[in-house]
Amino acid sequence: MKALVYVGTEEVEFRDEPAPDDPGSNEILLNIDACGLCGSDMHAYHGLDARRVPPLILGHEATGVVQNGPRTGERVIVNPLITCGSCFDCVSGRGNLCAERELVGMRLAGAFAQQIVVPESNILAMPVDMNVTHASLTEPTAVSLHCVLMAEKVLSRPVSEARALVIGAGAIGVLAALVLQSKGCKDVFLGDTNVLRRETAEKHSFGHVYDPLGNEPEAGSFDIVIDAVGSGKTRAASSRLVRAGGVICHAGLQDQADGLDTRRLTLQEVTFIGNYCYTVADLRAAIDSIYTGKLGKLDWIEERPLSAGASAFADVHNGSTRSPKIVLFPDKL
Repeated sequence: MKALVYVGTEEVEFRDEPAPDDPGSNEILLNIDACGLCGSDMHAYHGLDARRVPPLILGHEATGVVQNGPRTGERVIVNPLITCGSCFDCVSGRGNLCAERELVGMRLAGAFAQQIVVPESNILAMPVDMNVTHASLTEPTAVSLHCVLMAEKVLSRPVSEARALVIGAGAIGVLAALVLQSKGCKDVFLGDTNVLRRETAEKHSFGHVYDPLGNEPEAGSFDIVIDAVGSGKTRAASSRLVRAGGVICHAGLQDQADGLDTRRLTLQEVTFIGNYCYTVADLRAAIDSIYTGKLGKLDWIEERPLSAGASAFADVHNGSTRSPKIVLFPDKL
């Protein structure tokens, strides 16, 4: 089969790879329809993720068609987070915290390929008339939904009354802004240093768009700050911009540099929440939000063939794409 393979720092190759092994009794073989390019794929591309060792097929934001068993021919969405299903966290509905968790495209072969095998428990039903490009946004949408949900649990007032800031206009940040808007939050700010992404954000009304390197909003003025970047600089900005008694949701994993002002968090009773992945309930809610149009037309997604994957990685690396999300499409088998 054809696949896009991460072979070294800032290098991916579109090449022939062995087809997946025949699926076991509790596994599903999928022909991939679409797979989104994620920030964590870029983290690997930059050689910064020790868990993703080349050569490796990346990609986990996938949809596909079942090729075996009673669901043959059904178009489905992949839940790429594989968990044990039996530990305390799993049975409590928080499988994202499972100590045995794995992610498709991390140590396991990913979905930037024509085919993949996944556990049967990791496929989700997809509405028959759902756009496959939109469906491939299920996983990042679930991340953003989970992030906003965690903030809602500790906010002193409803999110519709909150003033919110999202740092980073990649897919997670944009989707977080759209989720906030769908919940009635009318005062959403979105910051990004890339002028092309800012132009896209302004065009599609993702919020009040600003350049973090230019005119930063007033310090201490946001009830919710969602850091979709996760760098020392954005943690410092989050600490500075959050209101007393507010909430910082940390969803990015760019680096581990210093930046978080723990003294201000303590003195101002700011809640800091680490956000990792999603639950199955978040994934189902994401499908509903996308399919019913709660997040808008999603016409800001860019589509490319998998064979052009190397240029897609390079364009994201160079900051030369306007879209918060590039979705890759393998040739049909």
